[in-house]
Parts: sequence; C-alpha cells; structure tokens
Amino acid sequence: MAVNLASKINHPFEVILKKKPMVKNFFPAIAIVLCLSSCSALKTLNFSNNKQAYTAPVENDIQPAKFINEISVTAPAASEKTIVRTEPAMKPKKLVSGPRLDDQATMTYEVRSTVAAPVKVENKTKAETKSAIESAAAVQFKYAVLLKTEVENLPSKSLLNIVDQWYGVRYRTGGNTKSGVDCSGFTVAVFAAAYGISLPRVSREQYRISRKISTTELQEGDLVFFNTRGSGVSHVGVYLGNNKFIHASVSRGVMVNDLFESYYAKRYLGAGRIDDKQLVSND
Repeated sequence: MAVNLASKINHPFEVILKKKPMVKNFFPAIAIVLCLSSCSALKTLNFSNNKQAYTAPVENDIQPAKFINEISVTAPAASEKTIVRTEPAMKPKKLVSGPRLDDQATMTYEVRSTVAAPVKVENKTKAETKSAIESAAAVQFKYAVLLKTEVENLPSKSLLNIVDQWYGVRYRTGGNTKSGVDCSGFTVAVFAAAYGISLPRVSREQYRISRKISTTELQEGDLVFFNTRGSGVSHVGVYLGNNKFIHASVSRGVMVNDLFESYYAKRYLGAGRIDDKQLVSND
C-alpha cells in the first residue's frame, strides 16, 4: 500500500488518465472550441461594408447624359444665310463689328464702285493710247521703229519733222547743206530750225557752251559728244530718247544710233544741254 500511494503521489496525472480514459479527448475538444469561438468572433467584423451592393437600374430611372442636354443646335435664320453669302465679296477690312442687315445694300454698292474705278482708269489709258496711234503721222511711225519705242513715247512731232528732213543725207566734211553735211553742221541746222538758236559751228565749241549733264538726265534735244580722233571732242549728235541719238555719221550719213553700241560707248565723252531752248513751231 505504501508503494502504491507513493506512485500516486509521484504521478498523479498518470493515475488519473489510466482511470479515466475519456480525459484523453479533453484537450482536442478544447482546441476545437477555441477555434470555433475565434471564427465566430471574426464573423462579427463587417467586411461587407467595404463593398457596395450592385443594384440593376430600372428602365425608367435611366437618364440621358448631362452634357448632351447642354448642346443646342438651331438652324440659322434666312437673314443670317444672306450675310454669309455676301461676306466673301465685301471684305470690309476697316470694320470692327459685322455689318447690320440694313447696311447690306449700301456696302454692296460701295464695293462695286471701288472695283469699277480701276476699270475706268484702264479704259481711259487704252483710249488715250488708241487716240495717239490713230493720230500719229508717218514720221512718228518711222521713228518709233528707229528708236524702238512706242508712238506715245516719241519726242515732239516738230523735232522729228526737222531731223527727218536731214535723215539719209550723206556726210561731207565742212558741209552744211542737204547735199552733204558733217556732224556739227547738222546740229547747227537742227537747232536753228527747231529752237531758233544759233550754235557755234565746231563740235568742240558746242561742248564748251553747253551745260554738262549726267547721262541719266538726258532729254530730247540735248547734245551728246564723242572723241572719235583721240584728241578730245570731235563728234556731236542730237539725243532723241530711249538711248538713241541722230547724227551725221562719216560712213553712212545722217542716221540713228544707240549710245550703248560698242563703238560709241567707248568714245562717249558726255552730254550737254542748251538751256532755255523752246521749239519754234508747235506740234
């Protein structure tokens, strides 16, 4: 008995387990109860609050998009269409605001008058040109070809008539008649008949008394001088326009040449003007 008591004292749980075998299942049962209790505690947490339940829309509750309601489309009035059609033709640059409807007729009239103005000027120019051509004399057509210019740009008809009387006269040194003439004799005859001015007989003296001018200032009736002998002024002619001058050429008599022809361009000395010269006879 003493031994058994001691064993009971030293191993109390072993004795209890041997006598009561159902106690072996006690600890697993406690673990299951604790697990179930923790799950039930978790159920009290409201995770469903983080999700919103979806409710299918009712057909009557569907509303159109808000931005579509804010769009308004209206057809332009008949008067607005009329303004749009007339704007490309009018182009009023100085207007800050658009034209009023009651000003439309007035603005159309102003535009038409503005467009018509250049046409009148152009027609007038053409009429003047046509009149000048129709009234031109044979001598003017002749010198229009010689000077390579238009009839309306020719020198005065009086000057052309005078120089044409000498056109083709052969060259003769010291001559001053239509049977033969030299360069200075020709200029003396032209100035006496056209302007009533008596020039010195020698080209060098004509150069001395004339007022020197630039080539860009040349006008009809001015004198042009050349050095053809290498000793200063030795040749003279009368300027007609468009870089052309008439003179008594040694080789071909009285004729028209260009200042920019190589022979004359190399020998050109300058131009001179006799001031206060006026045509004796009118056109």
